[in-house]
Amino acid sequence: MTVSHPLAGIYAAAVTPLKQDFSIDPAAIVPFLNFLAARECHGALLFGTTGEGPSFSAKERETVLRIAQEVRHTYPEFRLLAGTGTPSLDETVELTRTAFDLGCEAVVVLPPYYFRKVSDDGLFEWYNMVIRRAVPRDGYLLGYHIPGVTGVPLSLDLLARLKDTFPKRFAGIKDSSGDSQHAIALGARFGDDLLVLNGNDGLFLQALEYNAGGAITAMANLYSPLLRQVWNIFIQDGDAIDVQAQLNLYRRVLDRYQPFPPILKAMLARLFAFERWPVRPPLMPVISQIEETCFQELHGCDQPENS
Repeated sequence: MTVSHPLAGIYAAAVTPLKQDFSIDPAAIVPFLNFLAARECHGALLFGTTGEGPSFSAKERETVLRIAQEVRHTYPEFRLLAGTGTPSLDETVELTRTAFDLGCEAVVVLPPYYFRKVSDDGLFEWYNMVIRRAVPRDGYLLGYHIPGVTGVPLSLDLLARLKDTFPKRFAGIKDSSGDSQHAIALGARFGDDLLVLNGNDGLFLQALEYNAGGAITAMANLYSPLLRQVWNIFIQDGDAIDVQAQLNLYRRVLDRYQPFPPILKAMLARLFAFERWPVRPPLMPVISQIEETCFQELHGCDQPENS
């Protein structure tokens, strides 16, 4: 496999470190990003779904994005992506401009998710305005396809229209549909002309086989070395099926404990001795019994580096 896009690779959909009063913990941001970089992530998505993005104000996002740039003091090649999509066009434009002004390589943009029965024409015009107003010539925008959450899918025809209009700036999508047939359809329609970053660890190898360019996943907060192994083996034309099978074991465990932010923050504390960061309401922390059960189930998967 030839890596054909500058954004191709493995990204953590990073959790957002918080203090006990639910405010941002600025001192924890760079150490956590350094941890992800040391564990073979090419980069991180800040303020995605796992990062509780919609729960934070524009000012809070700006604070985190500004501090996050310091990861490059130690890991200069580490890439930073920002979730900037909101139902408001103007707010999305401002968040997107801020992300690029602060040095992010790309933004990952949800469709406007309040009005669900909208046409491709309407969605095209919305993304068209975001790109023209806020994405610089050397920047990249990825659509965020997560219809189970937004209720607003990004159709193949819409993606093709955006790619034709913005061949460079519209890089592709984060595909969090969890639909294997959708991964196949994306590969069949676009080949490697459209960057697809897969959002489901269990579908990662299959997505790569159908021309995906990498992954942005919640589980990369804990198990990015496994994702990187799949990636490394695949791009060297090897057989990654055994590593993917190991990855699947962990994904099946964590799928039983959604939503991801509370359980991931609990497991980061248990497995890697991070502070026990809270989640911001309406999310709630996992209760101790559930946390212990999840921890034991993950331990039972026999990941060598955590045994």
